[in-house]
Amino acid sequence: MATGFFKIPTPINEPIYSYAPGTPERDALLNQLKKMRSEELDVPMFIGGKEVRSGNMVRLAPPHDHKHTLGHFHRSDASHVTDAINAALAAKDKWAAMQWQDRAAIFLKAADLLAGPYRYVLNGATMLGQSKSAHQAEIDSACELIDFWRFNVSYMADVYSQQPISAPGVWNRVEQRPLEGFVFALTPFNFTAIAGNLPTSAAMMGNVAVWKPADTQVYAAYYIMKILQEAGLPDGVINLIYPSGPVAGEIIFNHPDFAGIHFTGSTGVFQNIWGQIGNNISKYKSYPRIVGETGGKDFIVAHPSAKLDVLATAIIRGAFEFQGQKCSAASRVYIPESLWPALKDRLQADVKSIKMGPTEDLSNFFNAVIDEKSFDKLAKYIDEAKADSSVELITGGNYDKSQGWFIEPTIIKVQDPFYVTMCEELFGPVLTVYVYPDAEFEKTLDIIDKTSIYALTGAVISQDRYAVDLALTKLRNAAGNFYINDKCTGAVVGQQPFGGARGSGTNDKAGSMINLLRWVSPRTIKEVFNPPTDYRYPFLG
Repeated sequence: MATGFFKIPTPINEPIYSYAPGTPERDALLNQLKKMRSEELDVPMFIGGKEVRSGNMVRLAPPHDHKHTLGHFHRSDASHVTDAINAALAAKDKWAAMQWQDRAAIFLKAADLLAGPYRYVLNGATMLGQSKSAHQAEIDSACELIDFWRFNVSYMADVYSQQPISAPGVWNRVEQRPLEGFVFALTPFNFTAIAGNLPTSAAMMGNVAVWKPADTQVYAAYYIMKILQEAGLPDGVINLIYPSGPVAGEIIFNHPDFAGIHFTGSTGVFQNIWGQIGNNISKYKSYPRIVGETGGKDFIVAHPSAKLDVLATAIIRGAFEFQGQKCSAASRVYIPESLWPALKDRLQADVKSIKMGPTEDLSNFFNAVIDEKSFDKLAKYIDEAKADSSVELITGGNYDKSQGWFIEPTIIKVQDPFYVTMCEELFGPVLTVYVYPDAEFEKTLDIIDKTSIYALTGAVISQDRYAVDLALTKLRNAAGNFYINDKCTGAVVGQQPFGGARGSGTNDKAGSMINLLRWVSPRTIKEVFNPPTDYRYPFLG
């Protein structure tokens, strides 16, 4: 057995490639995209390290070119869910007994593989499967996932190094044990990095996992699993399956060895899962850990002192990067009357300049929404806004699904700060503006705080420090990630741990040590070197 207090390589955030014309990474990415479009991938499940195929095939297609076939994945049934749980439990003891530095080495190697030979593969899969631009894929499926794996290893070492004090003649220590059972990782379509992080952060701490990605993220999830296998992840530690939600839930949430869920998705689904767990609580060996990041109705509020260029850029990027399909995307903005005329002109000009189309054309800033269900939902909100005499269409408002699920970047202005699109999460490129009297900045902050059930991200744009401090105070509980003079998206691992409260989740901060602490169960050990031999205390004399 190896001995020593091992020092983890100091993590630094992965540099972001520009993909500018003439750069080698641009050529490498375009070649990878061409190669992947020319193939049809057969995507198996991974259970106990083996590739498993059900024969029940589900087609994979780019959202921006839904007539093209990228491949097919094998839908899982109830037997595959059971097999995945059994495989995880069979791997558990050996994996938990592995020394932490050996587990660390696997994920550090995975990070290096992704930074090197797999970078364009995973970026290409994300661009094709989830309709992300080159930049959005780079900051997600490459840089953020690399950062998760490197920084989480460092946080893991920090967790293990934290030890209690000891009195004379006593040695106190804390052992961080993995949870007793298996962890269920339920991951979303919109971030490949989240899909990679949710099962691996739990596994890193000695747990075993059953991983179900969203159907619309399976294409990239397959390559994450291949990276982990090449990095040396033992069979059965993470098991990748593709059942429907109800099929998975019926088995997993009734299993006595269910130890926790690591979730990112909608608030409604998370609340339903919490209810199922609560109803089944007497069936489990332990109280399961419930960790979830859910929806957002994220805001930008401008003070009259805001700089116009800063404000417009924060709005356009915050609302329309990745078609507004970020949990943190700006979807409601509050603008003072004095700034609105100039800002309106600027926003109209900026949106008009946005080029929309397939991700394979790197000149496109804007691509398609994820699927037809999302497209139809967004189109309905847009149509209802167009038909409402109290709503002004500022720009956009068109949509077309003949080739791909394309919704124009759309901005509407409302008279009612509690209009439906100010309150409900749309998860798409529809931004709602409310214009307030300059003198009512503080009143507007109160409106922001009570408008929605969510509390994920928010931003204030202001040159007035008193206004910034007022916003920080008034909106203390309205956002788990708060930004000053910046857009409300773009949290970086190691810099801005991410998560929100209220209807936005448990705020367990992905990208920090806080999250890893949820996947261990500490045991305190006290050893006495010269134990007492008589029950009598001196005060009895």
